[in-house]
Amino acid sequence: MPSSPAFRPILIALAATGLALGFAVQAFGQGAWSDWIWAAFTLPVLFALLIEIVTSLRQGDVGLDIVAALSMTAALVIGEELAAVVVALMYAGGQYLESFAERKARREMTLLLDRFPRTALRHRAGVLEEIPLDAITAGDHLMIRQGDIIPVDGSIIRGLAVLDQSALTGESVPVQHRAGEVVMSGSSNVGEAFDLLASRRAAESTYAGIVRLVEAAQRSKAPMSRIADRFSLIFMATAVVLAGGAWLWTGDPTRAVAVLVVATPCPLILAVPVAIVSGLSRAAKHGILIKGGKALETIAQVRSLVIDKTGTLTHGRPRIVATETCSDIPADEVLRIAASLDQASKHIVAQAIVSEARERGLGLSIPTDVVETPGEGIEGRVEGRRAIVGGNRFVLSRLADSAGRLHRPHSPGAITVVVALDGKLVGEFSLADELREGTQILLQNLKRLGIERIILATGDRREVAEAVTVGLSIDALRTELTPDQKILVVLSERKNGPVMMAGDGVNDAPALAAADVGLAMGARGAAVSAEVADVVLLVDQLDRIVPAIEIAQRSRSIAVQSVYVGIGLSVAGMIAAGLGHLTPVQGALFQEVIDVAVILNALRALQQPRRSTRR
Repeated sequence: MPSSPAFRPILIALAATGLALGFAVQAFGQGAWSDWIWAAFTLPVLFALLIEIVTSLRQGDVGLDIVAALSMTAALVIGEELAAVVVALMYAGGQYLESFAERKARREMTLLLDRFPRTALRHRAGVLEEIPLDAITAGDHLMIRQGDIIPVDGSIIRGLAVLDQSALTGESVPVQHRAGEVVMSGSSNVGEAFDLLASRRAAESTYAGIVRLVEAAQRSKAPMSRIADRFSLIFMATAVVLAGGAWLWTGDPTRAVAVLVVATPCPLILAVPVAIVSGLSRAAKHGILIKGGKALETIAQVRSLVIDKTGTLTHGRPRIVATETCSDIPADEVLRIAASLDQASKHIVAQAIVSEARERGLGLSIPTDVVETPGEGIEGRVEGRRAIVGGNRFVLSRLADSAGRLHRPHSPGAITVVVALDGKLVGEFSLADELREGTQILLQNLKRLGIERIILATGDRREVAEAVTVGLSIDALRTELTPDQKILVVLSERKNGPVMMAGDGVNDAPALAAADVGLAMGARGAAVSAEVADVVLLVDQLDRIVPAIEIAQRSRSIAVQSVYVGIGLSVAGMIAAGLGHLTPVQGALFQEVIDVAVILNALRALQQPRRSTRR
């Protein structure tokens, strides 16, 4: 191929000009000059092609460009100048078409890279200054204008943020965020300007991590592409043998040239990369970042799924699932008091209660005289009243009268938080890490897509795992596992075929790395799980596994289909040319039709797959 994509249109223009000029001089009765013109305009394309072949050979890459060079050279040697210039035009055009198709296929991934901001506006000493992203540090106060891409992860200081997260998550509807809420870098501000408190450096933020993952994905080469490279040598040898055999059998070198022309270029090396890259790009549109063609191909063949529980099968954070009161104070008021006091605690349960109260729109007060006993509970004053929030034993130990004590049974794995006010028990909450909505439907769809075994691997107790997974299509439970034991679960499932491991925490990273395909939930900065995984879901929705597998299976199927059909037609064309049924010019036109067909077919991988998951 020409040495530079930017140079390809020039080569196409030269070959097309030469072809038209040769026919023009024939029309004016100067046919003797047409062969010289066609030969002259073939030579620049041939020269550029030879340079590319030498460069590729130095890099250890042997491709079908050699067949193209042989066909053009042979055509010139035997006096088939028209065939030579047609081959030159078709070859240059085919390479340009392949380049165009790859650019189209990569568009979603390229958009992710192109959107990366270069500067940010920072508040400093009462003025706004524009600074490069590298200068941002945690704690910086930034202004995000309308239309700006959020450069770093952070929380909203003031203002209402209306963010377009479609480039990251595939969700087309803008999302509103209020003061105090955390927002992800890479989102676009489609509302009014707001102020952001940076929580980390730009290089450590979510979007920077995504960009690094995209760049790695674009550098990778799919195994099918490598297989295509090896098969291209077989195809080239076959073309040369058929060409030589046709020449020896008939004594007509024109037939040999016709065979070589039909073999230039080969659908094998055109269809595979276009289909694979189309699949990667389509997945990125859905908020699914697949790190290269190898991962995409393996996803299409996965037969077992090992899945973590906390943060993957469940939300990963406790939520209030039940409330009980033992006084005349309404449940929402009990929650408001508890949340007001829990604002002073960093404990995950305390923060879950605060989040629940804010989601319900309850107005929280500032607590005073706060004393926290780590891991047990917290006490202090809320609006002048003494409040206690914590575990049952902690709260009751601080009450003179435990009358009204609740005796409500709780499910395995649930956390009980008791609330007391002015020395009396007023209520309690049950918190649990709930199963993600639609999990059973997700598991059923995975089964229909060819996942034969689904195994839950968790560090939790067995009774907790059983309570969470009751009624789910889980084939096996592996509980109370250490990170090393999760690796053993992954390795033991390989006897059934390629294994996918889905997880989100640091403790899942070894198992993600050991699996044939590791899938991480979220891409927060340089998180270990996102770095070692082969697939990263940019949005915290486990059901994105289904389109990931659908896209992978569709892309691989289209690539294989294009190769078989393209190679079959090429071989048929070479046999026809060897038997004298195709002239060199006709062979060039026939092969160009094949190339266009397989590339257009490969681009079908960009289309939305049908939502039906039946095989």
